[in-house]
Amino acid sequence: MNQYRYSIALILLFIFSSCSDEQQPHIPNRQGVVAEHAMVVSAHPLATQVGFEILKNGGNAIDAAVAVHFALAVVFPAAGNIGGGGFMVYRTKDGKYYTLDYREKAPNLAGRDMYLDENGEVSNQKSTLGHLASGVPGSVDGMATVHEKFGQKPWKEILHPAIDLAKNGFLLTEKEASALNNSQEPFITYNTVLPENIIRDSWQPGDTIFYKDLASTLERIAEKGREGFYGGETARLIVEEMNRGQGLISYDDLQNYHSVWREPISFNYKKYTMTSMGPPSSGGIALAQLFMMINNFPLHQWGINNPNTIHAMAESEKMVFADRASYLGDEDFVDVPVGNLMDIQYNDQRAATIDFSKARTADEIFAGTFVPEHEETTHFSIVDQYGNAVSSTTTLNGGFGNHVVVGGAGFFLNNEMDDFSAKPGSPNMFGLVGGEANAIAPNKRMLSSMTPTIVEKDGQLFMVVGTPGGSTIITSVFQTILNVVEFDLHMQGSVDFPRFHHQWRPDKIIYETDRFDPLLYENLKKLGHQFVERSSIGRTDAILILEDGHLEGAADPRGDDSAIGF
Repeated sequence: MNQYRYSIALILLFIFSSCSDEQQPHIPNRQGVVAEHAMVVSAHPLATQVGFEILKNGGNAIDAAVAVHFALAVVFPAAGNIGGGGFMVYRTKDGKYYTLDYREKAPNLAGRDMYLDENGEVSNQKSTLGHLASGVPGSVDGMATVHEKFGQKPWKEILHPAIDLAKNGFLLTEKEASALNNSQEPFITYNTVLPENIIRDSWQPGDTIFYKDLASTLERIAEKGREGFYGGETARLIVEEMNRGQGLISYDDLQNYHSVWREPISFNYKKYTMTSMGPPSSGGIALAQLFMMINNFPLHQWGINNPNTIHAMAESEKMVFADRASYLGDEDFVDVPVGNLMDIQYNDQRAATIDFSKARTADEIFAGTFVPEHEETTHFSIVDQYGNAVSSTTTLNGGFGNHVVVGGAGFFLNNEMDDFSAKPGSPNMFGLVGGEANAIAPNKRMLSSMTPTIVEKDGQLFMVVGTPGGSTIITSVFQTILNVVEFDLHMQGSVDFPRFHHQWRPDKIIYETDRFDPLLYENLKKLGHQFVERSSIGRTDAILILEDGHLEGAADPRGDDSAIGF
């Protein structure tokens, strides 16, 4: 650590002593669900129960993950999906890691300027709503691929619970009813065949909803595996839907889609080793950079509510997102400087530029130079009775994706094409700015912020974590881990704790209500930080291995999330 910066930090610690944790209100720190052998945490109680039953009946973490994924496609269709994609990090009981990229791809007919109007400006609606917004789905191929390699239970058996839920119906929660009600207008506007099962004047909590067409699609997938989606009847229905709505996905796009095993991103922070997802997810690299930068500062000594802590984290986040905008993309198409971005010296040098007397504006921060050489995603975390662990994040991008249900097939399509840089330098629906590395190209995977992560402590499994939240995913995972390893919160206390986020542009700290008390807020404002308040950031689902070997499951109270273990 640079001794000069450390001395300055200690001086500032004295200046801000009036804001120490000891003088803050009591920090809530409840413990989550504790179990001895296995744990499932997901975004919906019914999906969590499905995973729990698979494990109780002898399945492993991959069996449960596949079952939960398909169940979420039924009970949480705003984000759970078969028409989207995602990333999975898998740790075997022997400590071996596998990371699967089942991210969507641009159709073969996609073009660099496909979302620009006659004036060369971005037409955001085309990339977020309607058929043209959809990339080629990857979820079904991803689940089939990971099950073929690591699954124990028969494929049909682990799809049966999702089919049963879709065919026989289930009760809507308050949040689900509200989400459906709020989306009625785009459902009617953008569907070529109105999905009558979701079009309704008003849904109420406790109403039963059925997805008969989706049940038939899932039955084809259960019977024929991958081909039940990318070929045959389902493929026909997808292509016909594209033709009716002037979309781009073809039979060839579906047949040629394949998920990819990627090299894990792994890095150390003190006595912890963290493993996450590499490109085309920016999550693993960004998380590594954040921990490398923040390692230069005594966060534990400062405390969770000290201005120094918040300032150091926010300034680090600005630099990481500036790097993301310039360098990150699909490694199959662009040369991503992974080694440079994850170099300790490079990140130390970036951290040394943090000025603790003031916040730098976005215009004062640029991507680093190297020494030559909407937020509707969902996550689930699983640890099985054998010691295997899964962290998987999957999405349609915006809530209900592009709002198009494939006629006769019953599932929503994604609007992941918005995650490309439609025009380098222009923000997407999450306000993220991208560069040439993430420009649209046929068959290219769009950049993602998904950050499924597994943490080891002294070589042993310690934490499984991830969250939805668009651009806030990276910083939510970052804070959730820090809350445990630096600030001694329980896993549930960490998940509960209010969050904040900075992504360089727009140049504001986005924060949840109650994250900053008035004194802390004023001290940060004096440094030059600007703020935007939000009701909710992310829905983190995590599992912590306790000192006695038991598992603590933490389900995010911001949603309908739940944890079940045995």
